[in-house]
Amino acid sequence: MAAELYPASINTNLPNSNGAAVSAARKKSIIQVTQTVTVPTTTATQQNINNNIETTSWQSTHPTLRERNALMFNNEHMADVHFIVGSPGESQKVPAHKYVLAVGSSVFGAMFYGDLAEGESEIHIPDVEPAAFLIMLKELGYKKKHCFAVVRVYFRYMYSDEIELEADTVLATLYAAKKYIVPALAKACVTFLETSLEAKNACVLLSQSRLFEEPELTQRCWEVIDAQAELALCSEGFCEIDLQTLEIILRRETLNTREAVVFRAVLEWAVAECRRQGLAATSRNKRAVLGKALYLVRLPTMTLEEFADGAAQSDVLTLEETHDIFLWYTAANKPKLEFPLAQRAGLTPQRCHRFQSSAYRSNQWRYRGRCDSIQFAVDKRIFIAGLGLYGSSGGKAEYSVKIELKRQGATLAQNLTKFVSDGSSSTFSVWFEHPVQVEQDTFYTVSAVLDGNELSYFGQEGMTEVQCGKVTFQYQCSSDSTNGTGVQGGQIPELVFYA
Repeated sequence: MAAELYPASINTNLPNSNGAAVSAARKKSIIQVTQTVTVPTTTATQQNINNNIETTSWQSTHPTLRERNALMFNNEHMADVHFIVGSPGESQKVPAHKYVLAVGSSVFGAMFYGDLAEGESEIHIPDVEPAAFLIMLKELGYKKKHCFAVVRVYFRYMYSDEIELEADTVLATLYAAKKYIVPALAKACVTFLETSLEAKNACVLLSQSRLFEEPELTQRCWEVIDAQAELALCSEGFCEIDLQTLEIILRRETLNTREAVVFRAVLEWAVAECRRQGLAATSRNKRAVLGKALYLVRLPTMTLEEFADGAAQSDVLTLEETHDIFLWYTAANKPKLEFPLAQRAGLTPQRCHRFQSSAYRSNQWRYRGRCDSIQFAVDKRIFIAGLGLYGSSGGKAEYSVKIELKRQGATLAQNLTKFVSDGSSSTFSVWFEHPVQVEQDTFYTVSAVLDGNELSYFGQEGMTEVQCGKVTFQYQCSSDSTNGTGVQGGQIPELVFYA
């Protein structure tokens, strides 16, 4: 077995800070593994071997190193070390093999063979979840039947086609990969998190990305939190963040939501924090757990009605604070407040205009409930906030409109509303309730069903590709369009988005 695990063509004397000791220790480990494996043989099998006739054995049925390591994964009988993973009373014993861990991680190499070698057959790791730890062991060189992880021999990983990462264990797996310096697995975890990032988990991932020092993931979290601030702040995940992350979010200038939404989210976080600390969720306790974070909420930037119906009746503010804020709204001589007075800047919407000119009357463009639709794709993630539409060419007019965003036939967002046009060829914005995340290199369909009696402007000289800031849009015709809109002309002249 030892000869098969380490073929003669592989140099076992690779450079290392304690090369001779590592080499000798690895050879010792190979001997230990060899001694622990017992391959039962029958008399007939032994006779076949003696006669140099090919026999069936676990090695011959698993001819590659990858397949043999797959059999060794989580195999109690073939292990030469065990990890006691988890806290006392909830721990789980994980069998492993020193030589696989040592070649996959410098931390394990030092643990088993270097100056920090413990010489123990059981290693206690109380702060790593068992499920996450098993995933890490696979990446270090083990393989289950459906994992497709392949062994990385002597400091070079061969990446697998698939790594078993799941949403409920990926953060723990990232922690384990960071702690034991397994960069390939850490990178796979970050990629997984980036692709699964959405408003409901963005705040939690922001907290974790700061802990793990992953700046690209942190930036992606901020993009989602800024653009979809209301969804992010109202999510259950927001209530799970720590106080420091809460303060960082509340200082954010580009949160794209109303301050009344921010204040309600802060109160929900305070209730959750009281529960974590074993406190009753009284007004006094909520105020106490918030501490100075409460003074990061920009209460004076709410409308008077929002403040009166919300924060003023929350019982979290003192009577003096409530009184002073009311005076700040109404009095000429305004009192000094401890809360920030400047409204958040939010995000500035960008507009991708796909027509080079507009016209009216020549084609008598009407709506009357028919659908105008177009397909688009982008080369980076953006957030579609709404559409810019043409209005009446004959003076002021009101339109009823239903706008919709779809992906592969599934509706992602829609809104039924009205807008008033002034008779100019300008576009008039119609918004979705919340901005919608749009992934790169995928076609989406936007539609508008308008109803109004007045003739409308329409676009001409449409472009199939438009560069808008750092985002490139591609357009193509939609089969949903029943009112004449296409790439070359028609309605839906603008996509309104954040990037």
